[in-house]
Amino acid sequence: MSRYTGPSWKLSRRLGISLTETGKELQRRPYAPGQHGPNNRKKLSEYGLQLQEKQKLRHMYGMSERQFATLFKKAGKIKEGKHGVNFMILLEQRLDNVVYRLGLATTRRQARQLVNHGHITVDGKRVDIPSYSVSVGQVISVREKSRNVEVIKVAAEGIFGRPDYVSFDVETLTGSLTRLPQREELSENIDEALIVEYYNKLG
Repeated sequence: MSRYTGPSWKLSRRLGISLTETGKELQRRPYAPGQHGPNNRKKLSEYGLQLQEKQKLRHMYGMSERQFATLFKKAGKIKEGKHGVNFMILLEQRLDNVVYRLGLATTRRQARQLVNHGHITVDGKRVDIPSYSVSVGQVISVREKSRNVEVIKVAAEGIFGRPDYVSFDVETLTGSLTRLPQREELSENIDEALIVEYYNKLG
């Protein structure tokens, strides 16, 4: 399954969750899109709930099904901690997500484009792979030639807050992942246990 490229707000309403984690998508219309959206109260089966939870998290981070499943398997090989929590932490370590968390982009989709277009460096070297896993302490910065890119300047200057597990210098457009996030610092609207159950059923 390819990555979703349609309207993100409509998808947020269909899944019943703010994929940008700002809540803006659901403020005016907190129900599914379409003619029957407000009255659509179809009860999901156990499998349906598990699938929906998986889709919520996958679309939140803007990943293809193959990427998502591969990272889930990688999380399962980590000996310490819970599988679901480790999975969410690995998602947070993706370069496109760290760029988003630092405030260099207003959405993860925009962050992914910045990485793809070569605007971002890791420890001084250009990295154009959004799925690159950022380690604690690595320095994320905007390339010298890209520091006047308007979307970066607007995003960096307009953000009101950043997670406690990242640090950022708005003057140099440089930041880092200072530590791994705790589960309580990640989306409370995701039940990762349902995602683990979903993949366990697939075998």
